[in-house]
Amino acid sequence: MKKYIVLIIAVLILLFCVSSMTYEQQTIVPTLQETLENQPFYNLLSKIEVTYWGQTISVETRGYYYFVEFLVRKGLHFSGYGFISILFYLMYRKIKLRFAVIFAVVTTFVVASLDEFRQSFVEGRTGIFDDVILDTSGAITFLIIFKIFSFIYRKIKRTTLRAHRTSDQRM
Repeated sequence: MKKYIVLIIAVLILLFCVSSMTYEQQTIVPTLQETLENQPFYNLLSKIEVTYWGQTISVETRGYYYFVEFLVRKGLHFSGYGFISILFYLMYRKIKLRFAVIFAVVTTFVVASLDEFRQSFVEGRTGIFDDVILDTSGAITFLIIFKIFSFIYRKIKRTTLRAHRTSDQRM
């Protein structure tokens, strides 16, 4: 259980550090301009529009590099909080808490809410409830996928154990 607590604390410290940075400190647009100089997938990306915070975000409204950055940042929100929720789930399951999945989602929602609230005090950043919804969606999605893979893993493990027992009994 200690390893889950240490991992959760490490991830939360990382989250706090990243959330404390201004937009200018964490923008990846210059890197994208160098790395994606030829603007790969421009035609595909130019067909995508995302409504976010009451605004339409697209290649047309933001430009190619800022739109790609938007997708990367929101993808990191989704997957980062998904990862955090799995850590919470594993910790709750380790202490045999009933409804560990629900507690993991709720805890992730609370952490995301507090993080967005704190971001509202950082210069050049805004705390947006849309991000809390995105983070919680990541938590739910990752937990569902994790539970499916856990179920499949247990089924395969049981089948393998039965096969070994059967072969051992024949000898």
